[in-house]
Amino acid sequence: MQEIQRFAGCFVCGEKNEIGLKARFFWDGHKAVCDLSADEIYSGYKDIFHGGIVATLLDEVMIKALLAERLNVVTAEMTVRYRKPVNVGDKIHLEGWKTGQSGVLFLTEGKAVNQNGELVAEATGKFLKPKSDLAARLLESLE
Repeated sequence: MQEIQRFAGCFVCGEKNEIGLKARFFWDGHKAVCDLSADEIYSGYKDIFHGGIVATLLDEVMIKALLAERLNVVTAEMTVRYRKPVNVGDKIHLEGWKTGQSGVLFLTEGKAVNQNGELVAEATGKFLKPKSDLAARLLESLE
């Protein structure tokens, strides 16, 4: 599998973001994948990984699926459905993939499962190619 581009200061994947997750995403030819542990520093309730971080990871794995296909996009809309809490210390496996395109809108799906193979959250996303001025700013972030 090939590692997908990273953005230096990104909270999710950036190596230079001191408080970030430093998650690594890979392309298997069909979908973006990521494996990480639910660190206590990102907890919400006691011993439970924050749901907002789960949503952030799903957003990232879906956008990485598009980035792997050389589509530089930004999130336009995302829906998350939580199925089970993620406990601090759980191993999380994330997958994201493109499901379609409607003009300049790219459609995706993503899911997160725990180390027992249980679905903990799933998402759908809509992403747009940014206008040229924003696109140039985004490319400045590449590592």
